[in-house]
Amino acid sequence: MRYVMRQRVLGFGQDYWVTDDSGNKAFLVDGKALSFRRTFELRGPQGEVYAVGRRKVFALRNAMVVSVGGGHAATVRKKLFSPLRHSFTIALANGEQWTARGDLIEKNYTLEGPGGIVAETSRKWFRIRDSYGVEIYHPDVPLALAIVVCVDEMVAAARESE
Repeated sequence: MRYVMRQRVLGFGQDYWVTDDSGNKAFLVDGKALSFRRTFELRGPQGEVYAVGRRKVFALRNAMVVSVGGGHAATVRKKLFSPLRHSFTIALANGEQWTARGDLIEKNYTLEGPGGIVAETSRKWFRIRDSYGVEIYHPDVPLALAIVVCVDEMVAAARESE
């Protein structure tokens, strides 16, 4: 499935729709502006919550945790040392390890797992400046999309702190 995401332009707490390749509203990224830590909910078109992403407050490395159905689903962390490319590691609750590598600032990166490519993001599919595409190959679309939003939020937070 291919989705269109709006890049975060302002501060955290901005809500935006993720649309499918036909332009239909598929998911709402509902940023929680007044929470103590960076938090978002990935909601369906009727308001059902598919996933929640929260920044870990007390962590040695910048990290976000994704919950699905109230249970832990994944932890997204920036790699400590990646001199050539931006890189994140994703530890899923089932023990799988995924990585996000590429140009994360420009939204051109690949999310890979042990079975191959999970998702790819790219701006080259779109002419609209504040949008980028996400192609998801994994059967759990909400989980993969929530991880992409976590990576996006963590990159934005790092850029804001510079």
